[in-house]
Amino acid sequence: MRPAPAAGPDGTRAGPEVPNLSVGPRIVRRVTTEVRLRPVRDEDLPAFFAHEQDPQANWMAAFGPKDPADRAAFDAHWARIRADPRIVNRTVTVDGVVVGRVAAFPVGERTEVSYWIDSAHWGRGHATAALAALLRELPQRPVHARAAKDNAASLAVLRKCGFVVIGEDSGYAAGRGAEVEEYVLELPAEATDQGGH
Repeated sequence: MRPAPAAGPDGTRAGPEVPNLSVGPRIVRRVTTEVRLRPVRDEDLPAFFAHEQDPQANWMAAFGPKDPADRAAFDAHWARIRADPRIVNRTVTVDGVVVGRVAAFPVGERTEVSYWIDSAHWGRGHATAALAALLRELPQRPVHARAAKDNAASLAVLRKCGFVVIGEDSGYAAGRGAEVEEYVLELPAEATDQGGH
């Protein structure tokens, strides 16, 4: 127990000592909600390509490009998906900086969503905010998604946005060079925006 502070000249006692938080090192992790979506521009593609060069991000995503370093394959992929009017591609920006992308695309009769956030921006709520914003653009429900069973962060994003697990699947994942089990998730027709934005 601390001793009571000494009385001042007027007989009053000062309050308890309060540590001076402006002294010494402080680690502050900036969390922002200034996430914006916009149509993909040509000048966004170098950032997307750079994001895909991160081995940890490729391992987490699992089902990414066969060879992330193949720029010709990357360019061909983006030319194809940008030309398809059924695919909704959006660039994710935070304070004007490109931090990733989100997309909605047809898989058979279903609409699926996916997202990729630069690993330098993980843990700040950007994926959740971006996915929630994309879902507000999409009139159709249900919407589906897939995530590797061990990708806890992606599964958390999907759950925060209202998705529920409806099944399991597996497939060859280039990002891991192996067969990977995944969850199949659905945002039901009656779901409301739960992304917190």
